[in-house]
Amino acid sequence: MNAVLLEGRSLTAALEDQRRRLADLRPLAAAQDLAYGTLRQYGRLDVTLRALLDKPLDPPGLAGHLLVGLHELEQGEAPDYAVVNETVRGAARLHAPARGLANAVLRNFQRRRAELQAQAARDPRAIWNFPAWWVARLRRQYPTQWQDWLRAANGHPPMTLRINPRKVSLADYLEQLRTAGLEATQTGDQALTLVRPVPVQRLPGFDAGLVSVQDLGAQYAAPLLDCTDGMRVLDACAAPGGKTGHLLELHDLDLTALDSEARRLDRVRQNLDRLGRNARLVRGDAGDPAAWWDGRPFQRILLDAPCTASGVVRRHPDGKWLKREEDIQQLASEQARLLDALWPLLAPGGTLLYATCSVFVEENRAQVAAFLQRHDDAREQAIALPGAASGQLPLTESHDAFFYALLVKT
Repeated sequence: MNAVLLEGRSLTAALEDQRRRLADLRPLAAAQDLAYGTLRQYGRLDVTLRALLDKPLDPPGLAGHLLVGLHELEQGEAPDYAVVNETVRGAARLHAPARGLANAVLRNFQRRRAELQAQAARDPRAIWNFPAWWVARLRRQYPTQWQDWLRAANGHPPMTLRINPRKVSLADYLEQLRTAGLEATQTGDQALTLVRPVPVQRLPGFDAGLVSVQDLGAQYAAPLLDCTDGMRVLDACAAPGGKTGHLLELHDLDLTALDSEARRLDRVRQNLDRLGRNARLVRGDAGDPAAWWDGRPFQRILLDAPCTASGVVRRHPDGKWLKREEDIQQLASEQARLLDALWPLLAPGGTLLYATCSVFVEENRAQVAAFLQRHDDAREQAIALPGAASGQLPLTESHDAFFYALLVKT
């Protein structure tokens, strides 16, 4: 918690650090659940904690322990006395004199719970568990949908699988799940959504590449590119390789997977090895093709652009507290740079799929409109996706929020 709230690090990176340090990973699973739950409800928990304090915490790192303790007391899944004792011990390990403060804060919460909950119910930050700027922007851009989207964003994401048709049929894999005691329903052409999420190690044939974990909204990308065997394809910003693998499951392609970080390219390679597929992996900046492009045009380009990730915050709840409103414009500038740099690499008649996992208009519809104004050899091809409006998938119980735009070179 403190790594996210005080150091500004992502929860994924913080957990990975712990994973490398721990010999026994079993306690980490419980800690991960607590961290995700606390960050999903951080708006309300922070408002409550501030109401229980007379002055700022010293050291500030005590906040992480107290917030997790408040979250556990609210959830009620562990006995109150056990939550209080564990939180007090954790606070004392950080700062010995904090033992009494931690105990007083949690006991006070227990006594004043109804009053504090009524007080939080009047604070928008506590009501929505999002920063005020995020709520205001979403309300302005989606006046009829913003409340539903915020509620969905505070829920638990579904665990959706993508079947590898080269290795197994959907019907056969559904039967394998049932044999393993796992219940699932078909939610797409290659998609099965589990009734209850499980570790990937419990998925039949996962290591053999029969199946991958991929949100239903993300599974639309590869079919939208409408590739055929033998095409020369660029997957720009490819890591961690989910869409790369999907493209190669559907077609035999001359595919280049590009990313700027060697560590992230390793993730792509691991995913492709598991699936039994191959691609040309290239380290480079998608915005600087002169450093890595061989001069041969691509017939298809997938640009899964860096963005605020505002459409996947229920999977990454730290994102809503780490992102700042000014990040939107900075990322929009980077997206425009990448689009302009990659467009000359596309062959005439070819298609570029612009994708983000964002809901903000500046990164999506406005970005595409500006691109079309800058490039008179580009036109947008209409796409039809279930529930989408102008390429924008909403955030629902079934999938995360993604944006897609097909740009054709005329």
